[in-house]
Amino acid sequence: MKGEESIFAVKLNEIGEQYGKLACRIRICEQGGRDKIHSELEKAEEEYKENTMLLEQKAKTCRSRAVNRLSQAQLDYRQRIGEIMKSRILSDIHTRDSSPQEDEEEAELLYAEFAMDFATLAVQEAFISVLTALERYQEKESDDAEEPDEYADKKTMQMKGECEGCRK
Repeated sequence: MKGEESIFAVKLNEIGEQYGKLACRIRICEQGGRDKIHSELEKAEEEYKENTMLLEQKAKTCRSRAVNRLSQAQLDYRQRIGEIMKSRILSDIHTRDSSPQEDEEEAELLYAEFAMDFATLAVQEAFISVLTALERYQEKESDDAEEPDEYADKKTMQMKGECEGCRK
């Protein structure tokens, strides 16, 4: 993990950029009119479709089974949420005192809140996975430092002129 920038730093920057973009877009839309909201929604849906296509392509073409499985799990999650939103939420929310339009509005608000909670959990999960990976890496580094490295010892002896072939 030594280098100018670790993969975690790069990913953190990506998350920061996406969060900043999200926060700005939400604030603008909350203050803007219906046309602004609709325009931003179309852009966001297009980005989502593009990202989904990239994820599908990764799941199909990646040689790594691990990456393939993780990509497929994300796709399965997206599909499952879509199914729940289309088929179940409206009937689960409906009461005899609410209209279909009120049910749809409540379902959208509920899902928006859920999606933001899920994003928070995803950030927490990412943090835990980064710390776990760093801890394992540090353990390996310290184990490697404690175990004698025969190659490194020979290299040191050669540099000092003390290896078996160099002794007089």
